[in-house]
Amino acid sequence: MRVENLKKQESVVESVLFTMGQSVEIRQLAAALESDEETAIQAVERLKEKYDKRKAGMQIVRLDDSYQMCSRADYYEHLIRVAATPKKQVLSDVVMETLAIIAYKQPVTKADIEKIRGVKSDHAVNRLVEYDLVYEAGRLDAPGRPALFATTEEFLRRFGVGSTEQLPEMNVEQREEIRSEVEEELNLKIDEEGHLIDEPEKDAGTAEEPVDSETGMEKTEENESGAIISNTEIEKEIESEDNSETDEEDSIS
Repeated sequence: MRVENLKKQESVVESVLFTMGQSVEIRQLAAALESDEETAIQAVERLKEKYDKRKAGMQIVRLDDSYQMCSRADYYEHLIRVAATPKKQVLSDVVMETLAIIAYKQPVTKADIEKIRGVKSDHAVNRLVEYDLVYEAGRLDAPGRPALFATTEEFLRRFGVGSTEQLPEMNVEQREEIRSEVEEELNLKIDEEGHLIDEPEKDAGTAEEPVDSETGMEKTEENESGAIISNTEIEKEIESEDNSETDEEDSIS
């Protein structure tokens, strides 16, 4: 029977969310109300607003196309006095860095992650999958069909956002600072989208003189008299000797 009364709609939504104990898709709420999805959204949003207005111990959060009822974070310290403290998953800087790349670039392959970080990321990605913060979202239509990774609903729940669109944006100064740090560390050029820029190859006709790796100076050698001469001077000397030999051959002939 279709639920028309607004207050009853809220009661139905409340009972479904409480009973399920996990996220419930909007289409499922619509099915419970025997209504369209827009009506279901309006009902759950009205209920959510009432919970927030009176700072109730429970709250309703939206996670992409789902809603979930859960305890309000403000009362966590009181809750753990009677409930078992959940085991905390400590995310290292490496894992957090990898998660940030996936969150902002998703869906993304391991190769793309490693290109940005400059190091292998197998362990970090596997740990994020283990923590249910990241999942394999599909395969890239490319040779080898590499796996594509994206964030999960648990990621949204853990970081308190309703969708990836609500992730904070970096300002221009932060983006430029990060890019310059990466370029300096990896000795690479990166564009605004985070892709590597291939530097043009140097003209073979303008090759640099060999440089000593220890001193950074042009390599030099000693002549028979013990004087120090550079590679450039050696090449000029060899060239002049070749020319003189050619002149001698011409005079003989």
